[in-house]
Amino acid sequence: MRDFLRQLIEERNLKKEKKNTNKKVSENKISSTVKKVRIALYDSFASTPQIIDLQEGEIRKFMDLLSQKTYQYSHERGGKIPFVVIKEVVENLIHANFREVVVSIYKNGNVIRISDQGPGIGDKVKAILPGFTTANEEMKRYIRGVGSGLPIAKESIELSGGSINIADNLSSGTVITLSLPTYGYKGIGSTKREQKSSQQISLSKRQSKVLFLITELSKSGPSKVASELKISLSTAYRELVFLEDIGFIKSDKRGKRSLTKRGLEFLENFFSTFKA
Repeated sequence: MRDFLRQLIEERNLKKEKKNTNKKVSENKISSTVKKVRIALYDSFASTPQIIDLQEGEIRKFMDLLSQKTYQYSHERGGKIPFVVIKEVVENLIHANFREVVVSIYKNGNVIRISDQGPGIGDKVKAILPGFTTANEEMKRYIRGVGSGLPIAKESIELSGGSINIADNLSSGTVITLSLPTYGYKGIGSTKREQKSSQQISLSKRQSKVLFLITELSKSGPSKVASELKISLSTAYRELVFLEDIGFIKSDKRGKRSLTKRGLEFLENFFSTFKA
């Protein structure tokens, strides 16, 4: 009788373990259903926001679409939050399995709030430090999965004079707020009068290399610049921000930089000094 009871208990425990294992696998599995997001565009909090719904079935396409549209809508309102910052935060949504994502854009596009109803972030301090990650094998099919996303977003937006804040959502999930000062972007000369002529501007050796590389490649982003010049991503981004601030390069909706007329003028003057 004892042996029979022991056998029943063991069988019950095995079934329980199998159920828990299946539950964990199910929780870690990224849903294959169509991904949906709602974007709220605020002119002010005294009026109803404009609502835009996006959806996409393929995960990579969804992350690209949401990143591009968030960048587009924020910059159409005068915002200056860099594409790379938005992209890293959007990719982080994979940890929430893209559950109930809402993107709110306000303060002339200089504040973007991205919320989800996933499991949340337990340790918010470690989340913005490199190397801390909860990415599983399936997630690594779509993202790097090495704990670099939020640290890159943090350093990049701080280089632009802004900040990132991570908070808990109301019942479950995370709310990440990206902010730049509303009184103006941290640049060198906000009007043409304040800007020095291109001949008066002196670039460092590394800044010159970045500008030459952009000229050679026609278009390039921070990752390509970092790879070609053997510098860190944050350094590449910092130099690109500087060159964009002084009007030598411009950025498209994908974060790719290209030479401007002002930048071309600088290069022509630069090379003319060697011919003289």
